[in-house]
Amino acid sequence: MNFKRVLAISSKEFIQIRRDPRSLALALFIPVLLLLIFGYGLSLDIDRVRTVVWNQDASSQLSRDFLLNFRNSKYFKIVKYTDNYRDIQRMIDSGDVIMALVIPKDFSHFIEGGKSSPLQLLVDGSDSNTATIAMGYVRSVVTGYNVKLIVDFLNRHGVSQPGSVDMRSRIWYNMSLSSTWFIVPGVIAMIIMIIAALLTSICVAKEWERGTMEQLISTPVKAPELIIGKFIPYFTIGFLDLFVGVVMARLFFGVPFRGSYSLLVFLSSLFLVGALSQGIFISTVARSQLLASQLAMLTTFIPTMLLSGFIYPIFNMPQAVQAVTYFIPARYYVTILRGLFLKGNGIDVMWDEALFLLLFALLMFSLAIKKFKKKVF
Repeated sequence: MNFKRVLAISSKEFIQIRRDPRSLALALFIPVLLLLIFGYGLSLDIDRVRTVVWNQDASSQLSRDFLLNFRNSKYFKIVKYTDNYRDIQRMIDSGDVIMALVIPKDFSHFIEGGKSSPLQLLVDGSDSNTATIAMGYVRSVVTGYNVKLIVDFLNRHGVSQPGSVDMRSRIWYNMSLSSTWFIVPGVIAMIIMIIAALLTSICVAKEWERGTMEQLISTPVKAPELIIGKFIPYFTIGFLDLFVGVVMARLFFGVPFRGSYSLLVFLSSLFLVGALSQGIFISTVARSQLLASQLAMLTTFIPTMLLSGFIYPIFNMPQAVQAVTYFIPARYYVTILRGLFLKGNGIDVMWDEALFLLLFALLMFSLAIKKFKKKVF
């Protein structure tokens, strides 16, 4: 082996790397980004479970003391007190809360009379892992409170016949707490986002690398026409992926679809337009298939996997990371798909997600057209 030749080849590669600083920057930036997200932004622990409370015995000190166990715990965050089931259903449907506690009006009467008082726990089962952990937290609080009642009663009367709290759980949308029902809609969103952006991210860059872009520039085709022309085939492929995903979810995995198929088509169209436009925008900026694919993975795969709520609950992330997730379109599409599949939500519940997808699609499409210039640099 001739080490001089080896050094010569190595020197040549270092020169090539130096001439492509964007790829080198990505190679150094991605590990730092992943370490920050996994180390700081993501956690497998579940706390600050968003909860709504209906205390029908609010005038009693006993019920307020019981609720202090939730207010003073880091594992719960009571976001609202209500006085009807309508608010509870609306907040669970929209994802504003994970669970609801309903204390009956005779709560203190049962406890003071040495009887068992029911406590209704309503849980959003669409996220099976979070629902299971949240139920365990509530069960722990109830058990601790019942032990306290026994100790207090013994101290006062010398016998152990106090009342107790009987937790009665009701799981909505996913009674069996099947993790498949939670995962599959998220996977569909991830596939469409990544495939759409990745395929289109190389379509314009490929023209530059092959030298065919100069021929297109010399034709009467205008920039919007070129963008839309490249857009249509991948839009068709994206809907084909959506169709395959929905069919497999229903037939292979048994995930119910409780929403409107027409609403699914409409909202998926908005998401696809945004994802495809983002890919074309990346392609016009990069002008290199390698760099375009790297940028597409960085801006689609990583955010969709980690920051969309697909795997890790957003409410459990630090506030700074939660703020970043508002700019991740997959966050809204994952919520839409789970709402359509498991909850049967309508546009009245998901209008804010639909509005963001519309704004994202308009922004990305405008940027893609504005960035593409019919001239050789």
